Amino acid sequence: MTVTEKKPVNPIAHLTAEDIEVIGKELDAIRDRVIADRGERDAAYIRRLISTQRKLELGSRVVLLFSLFPPAWVVGTAGLTVAKILENMEIGHNVLHGQWDWMRDPKIHSTTWEWDMASPAEQWKHSHNELHHTYTNVLGKDNDLGYGIMRVDEDQRWHPMHLGQPLWNFVNACFFEYGIAAYDLELGRNLRKGRHKDPEFRARARAVGRKIRRQVLKDYVLHPLLSGPSFLHTLAATFTANVLRNLWSHSVIMCGHFPEGVETFSKRSIEGETRGEWYLRQMLGSANISGSRLMHIMTGNLSYQIEHHLFPDLPSNRYQEIAPDVRALFDRYGLRYTTGSLPRQVFSAWRKVVRLSLPNRKAPRRVDDRSAPALVASANA
Repeated sequence: MTVTEKKPVNPIAHLTAEDIEVIGKELDAIRDRVIADRGERDAAYIRRLISTQRKLELGSRVVLLFSLFPPAWVVGTAGLTVAKILENMEIGHNVLHGQWDWMRDPKIHSTTWEWDMASPAEQWKHSHNELHHTYTNVLGKDNDLGYGIMRVDEDQRWHPMHLGQPLWNFVNACFFEYGIAAYDLELGRNLRKGRHKDPEFRARARAVGRKIRRQVLKDYVLHPLLSGPSFLHTLAATFTANVLRNLWSHSVIMCGHFPEGVETFSKRSIEGETRGEWYLRQMLGSANISGSRLMHIMTGNLSYQIEHHLFPDLPSNRYQEIAPDVRALFDRYGLRYTTGSLPRQVFSAWRKVVRLSLPNRKAPRRVDDRSAPALVASANA
């Protein structure tokens, strides 16, 4: 049963068990409506986007063949950055979620797609789709919550090493694709527990190594070599595009689960969780980013993180359409719909990272799972 952590006032104490299950049914109805309506309009959207992204990447790489000239370097680097962001966020992330599997197109399918990232698609799907989306913001279960390198909640014991978490969070942001690969491998945990000789771990590590070699060969060897005298300039341009893509994707993802106002949950609190309670945990454990249509596309529509976590397998182009209905549900049941502009959410997430790098000012107040009933019962207490 879902219980929010460390809240003097339980934000869902006013809800009854019946309220929560009704919320679940209303959300199911929204999902069913989109599934019944999805079709050629959605298929045309993703095919057009993939075509645009590939043309942009190819054109940018052609321009970078002449990156010895500053204008070509600037234009090519900007284009390649945007192409990489589109491929990772709106295309790769969402294709791997199975959002387009209903099209039965083997070229745009979660079982066949491999993306422009260091982490192999299969490993990412396990850590992200199966673990993160199942155990969203559950401390000790959702490894996306701090990526295993940060203190993300007052109830986590503080250690002097946490003083450095703003620095290593920034380093992780710059090289985010490699951090994700290590995270998907559970590298730290496996090494710490002496599992580095385990055959399964070694096989997964070799798969990551092969993927990284292919990425390095493509971005830092073949393309620069084709540039001839522009070799070093193209190398620098590609490195810059990758770093900018990493910083952007890290910022977007940080905004989805780290800003102030987003709830965390204990492992014990989700025992016996119903479908309605799972929905409610996604609602409370995610945050949105407000902005233009272009901004939403560049974020992979993860600017609608709440809607994405409620319906991770719906086509991403539908999140903006259903957001008003979802928000109306929040309002009707007195729940906080956490949203804000990109600068505001980035600032909020980083402020939280810095705040939690320091010891608690006072002992945190938390819901005691042994005595506090689940959110349903506590609402009726």
